[in-house]
Amino acid sequence: MRIGRSLAIATIALLLLVPRAHALDKVRVGTAIWPIWAFLPLQIGAEEGIWKKYGIDPAVTNAGSGSKLMQALTAGSVDFGLSSGVEMAFGAKGAPIRAIAAFAGEPRTVTVIVPADSPVKEPADLKGKLIIMPGVASVSEWLVWQMEIAQGWGKTGLRTAAGGSIAGCLAALRSHQADAMIGPPEVGYLLESRHEGQVAFSLARYAPHFLAHVIYARTSVIDSDPALVERFLKGFFASVAYMKSHKEETTRIAVKALDSTPEIMNRIYDDLASWLESDGRFDPQGIETLKTSYIELGILDKKPDNDQILTERFVPVKP
Repeated sequence: MRIGRSLAIATIALLLLVPRAHALDKVRVGTAIWPIWAFLPLQIGAEEGIWKKYGIDPAVTNAGSGSKLMQALTAGSVDFGLSSGVEMAFGAKGAPIRAIAAFAGEPRTVTVIVPADSPVKEPADLKGKLIIMPGVASVSEWLVWQMEIAQGWGKTGLRTAAGGSIAGCLAALRSHQADAMIGPPEVGYLLESRHEGQVAFSLARYAPHFLAHVIYARTSVIDSDPALVERFLKGFFASVAYMKSHKEETTRIAVKALDSTPEIMNRIYDDLASWLESDGRFDPQGIETLKTSYIELGILDKKPDNDQILTERFVPVKP
């Protein structure tokens, strides 16, 4: 009996010495659009165990648009969101959200895509044409305006329409109901591989300082659990760092996540890997460009203060 009691005591002591496995914090993450290569850090972090390192278990859903993502954040159905910098204006309108980090600057992924037989090769060729995009009053439409102004056309040199989604834009392009569409380069490269279309050019040249992609959080999460926000950002930017140094693994995951081919995903990697920011800091000139776009798009009637749309308490991020 003494031996049995001693073994029991020893077993309990050993169990107390063994570290307990902590449950991962489940967080709800929304994206404004999917699939796009720039949002791959979410999948990379899951596939490579990076989120687990920071105690995070993200559940990712696609909201379908930037405005719908802001609605989901406001309603509390997601905790974090990935979208363009344009949606930062929702904070100035009173929505309980703030941008907490930026992860891409100039809008390289806003490209003009045309049918394979299109005569459009450069901006001047678009005069009088119809361009369709997922949504108007958006970063896409604002960039089209900057192109028109640069061409000397004002804002009436061509026509724009909303397709509602990438799929809707593709349908209009394929049926020649539109002369061109605005979309990410991976869509254009896929069309090129099928001899259906091609990327004519990117609109990034018209906004060299911008915040193309931003991470958002509900203010209630920022206030109640800043440590969770810090861990989420560390997991995200650790995933970005992994992508930058692991092309083969990133392409493998991208092919599956984006339902594409290795050739296209390698091409996208070469285009965009260096474009992703490493520490989440906000470019001051990019912020000012966005504030100007809010007024020109009619989203706001005056430039907001920074603390109305973002917080810099979590940047630079150091995974």
